[in-house]
Amino acid sequence: MKFEKLHDGGMIPVLGLGTWRMGGDMTPSHVHDRRELEGIKTALELGYTHIDTAEIYGSGHAEELIGQAIRGADRSRLFLTSKVWSANLHYEGVLRALEGSLRRLGTSYLDMYLIHWPNPGIPLEETFRALNELVEQGKVRYIGVSNFDLEQLKRAKALARVPLATNQVHYSLLHREPEKNGVLRFCQDNDILLTAYRPLEKGEVLDHPVVREIARQRQATPAQVAIKWLINQPKVIAIPKAVSRQHLEENLGALSVELTAEDLARLDALG
Repeated sequence: MKFEKLHDGGMIPVLGLGTWRMGGDMTPSHVHDRRELEGIKTALELGYTHIDTAEIYGSGHAEELIGQAIRGADRSRLFLTSKVWSANLHYEGVLRALEGSLRRLGTSYLDMYLIHWPNPGIPLEETFRALNELVEQGKVRYIGVSNFDLEQLKRAKALARVPLATNQVHYSLLHREPEKNGVLRFCQDNDILLTAYRPLEKGEVLDHPVVREIARQRQATPAQVAIKWLINQPKVIAIPKAVSRQHLEENLGALSVELTAEDLARLDALG
């Protein structure tokens, strides 16, 4: 695994496991529990250590599945990220939400805790008062945000008493909004990770002719090319979702793909 360095010297894997729609959508579903539980366990066996989730995923059931999968694992080797839902951003709401996530995950702390979506109806100062306290209490190691635009990100950075660790946003070869709106550049200039979710665009990127051609030339798969393009950039990490061993191994294989300067230029031009 390859890593990015955090502000205090801590390390975060550049490739994590996304879990959106594991355990249901925004309500719990147990239909695929066995398959998804085995998928998380397989990811751990293959060397994934960063798992990204949120309290809203399956209304907490995704966290429960992760908690089952990591039971008995060496907690110090794991990097667990969860997110507080936008309706829970009042001071007390953040504290309650964090306790719920810890209980479902079966852990005493989170490596990273993010605001899932901004909520203009709740003062950001109130939310960060809770997040800052959670860091001071040792219940959260790093804090960050998700789906914040540039101005919201600047405000969050100013309110965080410890350096803001990440902004998790939709970013891929075919969705380049973080480049256009200044979020990527601000992250890179301010030592903030950009965590890319939906890096494969639900498979759409795999059919792009340029991606497929480069994949053939590099003896890689289109998914590996798309992921490598992301994590090749400074301060960018990715959290593709996968459940099957085949896809988990394929995504992990992106780490060893070598893209030439010409490849990168062609991929850059897709935006």
